Amino acid sequence: MTDTSRKPAARAEAAEDLSTGSGAPLANERTLEQALGLQVRSLRRDLDLTVSDVASAAGISVGMLSKIENGLISPSLATLQSIATVLNVPISTLFSSFEEKRDCSFVPAGQGVHIERRGTKVGHQYELLGHALGGEVAVEPYLITLSEEAVPYTGFRHAGVEFIHMLTGEVVYRHGDRAYHLRPGDSLLFDSAATHGPEELVVRPMTYLSIIIYPREPER
Repeated sequence: MTDTSRKPAARAEAAEDLSTGSGAPLANERTLEQALGLQVRSLRRDLDLTVSDVASAAGISVGMLSKIENGLISPSLATLQSIATVLNVPISTLFSSFEEKRDCSFVPAGQGVHIERRGTKVGHQYELLGHALGGEVAVEPYLITLSEEAVPYTGFRHAGVEFIHMLTGEVVYRHGDRAYHLRPGDSLLFDSAATHGPEELVVRPMTYLSIIIYPREPER
C-alpha cells in the first residue's frame, strides 16, 4: 500500500522552497492566456483603438475580444492572426511578453553611476548601485559617502520609504522630530515623506547604503 500521508507535507515543503523569510506573497506565474491578453490590450491601447474597433475589424465579437484580453479563453490561431493583422504586428509579437525575462541589474564593484540627487550638498557623494527596469515599484539603491568637507543637511523629502544601513563612520540622522545615532551595522527604515537627512557628522568620512522605494508613476 502506498503511504499518502506525507504528500500534503511534501507539497508544503515544495511551496516553502519558493519563498524566503520575507512576508511577501509568492509570485504568481502568468498563464499563456493571461500574457497574451495583456499584450493584445497593450497593443490596442497604443494604437488608441477601442475593443469594438479591433473586434469589428478582426471579425469577432466584442465579448470574445474582451475574454481574450482578460485571459479567460484560448483563441484559435486564425483568430489571433486576425487580431495581429488589425494591430499591424506579426503574430509572434502577441506571445512575446510570455517569454520576457525577469528584471535583474548587476553593477560590478566601483562601477555604479555617480549622480547628484535633489538637495545634494558639498561632500555628499551618491553612487547608484542598480535600477529596476520596469514594474509598479521603483527601487533606487545608493552607496552614499560623506567626505571630510561634507556638511549636515536634513532637508531631504520625497515619496516612498527609505532604508539606511550604516557601513563606516558615525552620524546622527534626523527623521521628522526624532534623531538617531547610527554606527556601523545600524539600520533605519522610515517614511521618506517626512524631512530627513544627516544632522550631525560624528565620524567622517562615512559611508552608508540608502535604498529608496516608491510607486512608479503610470505611463501615459
